[in-house]
Amino acid sequence: MKDFKYYAPTEVAFGQQAEEQVAPLIRKYGGTKVLVHYGGRSAERSGLLDKICNLLSQDGIPFVKLGGVVPNPRLSLARQGIELCRQEGIDFILAVGGGSVIDSAKCIAYGVCMDEDVWNLYLGKTEVPKTMLPVACVLTIPAAGSEMSEASVITNEDGGVKLGYSNNLSRPKFAIMNPCRTFTLPPYQTAAGVTDMMMHTMERYFTIDDDMDLTTDIAEAMLRSMMNAVFAVLKNPEDYRYRAQIMWGGSLMHNGLTGCGVQDDWATHQLEHELSGMFDVTHGAGLAAVWPSWARYVMHQNLSRFVRFAVNVMQVPNDFTDPEATALRGIEAMERFYHAIGMPVNIKELIGRDITDEEIQEMVRKCSRDYTATCGALKVLNAQDMEQIYKMARG
Repeated sequence: MKDFKYYAPTEVAFGQQAEEQVAPLIRKYGGTKVLVHYGGRSAERSGLLDKICNLLSQDGIPFVKLGGVVPNPRLSLARQGIELCRQEGIDFILAVGGGSVIDSAKCIAYGVCMDEDVWNLYLGKTEVPKTMLPVACVLTIPAAGSEMSEASVITNEDGGVKLGYSNNLSRPKFAIMNPCRTFTLPPYQTAAGVTDMMMHTMERYFTIDDDMDLTTDIAEAMLRSMMNAVFAVLKNPEDYRYRAQIMWGGSLMHNGLTGCGVQDDWATHQLEHELSGMFDVTHGAGLAAVWPSWARYVMHQNLSRFVRFAVNVMQVPNDFTDPEATALRGIEAMERFYHAIGMPVNIKELIGRDITDEEIQEMVRKCSRDYTATCGALKVLNAQDMEQIYKMARG
């Protein structure tokens, strides 16, 4: 078992009237002038954005708004937000939306306190920051887990490069979660979100470490719960009970809980980032397209772990005479689950056409940082490994 630190400082306000607490919470954490950061039509159309702004106005908290965040949030908008915050004297950022909005808010919060371009932080070309503006969120799309995590991901349109950065400074001060705000999420977005949150735990679950049973048991229970819940809400989008399971599950699956005592492996995320960067696909769907090929490529690094996943999560009968067959049936069961909720299981299904060798080589180049970097931990992947997985995932 690995030594670990578990740090989850985010205050959570959860329930059907949770957003009513937004102004007192901002004051509690020192906000005096707020940037309200959001995406676009859904926040406005639902009335949530107006409600949040009215609550701030009623409490006498000045604010400015910046919308326009898109999936795979763009560096150009974050740079615009940095300048706006400096001009307006903003000291607190409130993200109203899902993971893309929260990640964009974190990028802005870093950049305001830097003397250089914030992109250097994501490139690893600057010192670790010691301060940033405080960030909080009103969550509307459970998926990324950014509402309680230390991570953020941003896309630079110049070259289509998508990079992440993690620092505990960026864990939101508070997260407001009202499951009713997720009732109108389209089925595809719901399914992609659950796929993303499950992968946050799966990339901690598939590890070389087998002796932290409590963490493993928690991870397996969460994965089973999310699979059960997504079928329920796809059948009945306004099922509060299961929408609540998904909203809370997305936070717990990426706040570090399911990684305590084990070494995590983020290869699937890093491989998918290049798909998102090149094709601007939905992140959760991209993860579903890559994971089965990654799993088949690395499963012999810890075959017993894949057997355990097959039996305990995917409910596959254990063929004690042939562990490899059991592991493969678990991967196949996961593919059936993805198809059942409308997710792809290869790149062709994801983008609607065959991917070219040239496109694969470009993704390998970016993922390996011009052939200088590896990714993964269960199996450390070099550029040749990345190429093989992309080719296996072609479809």
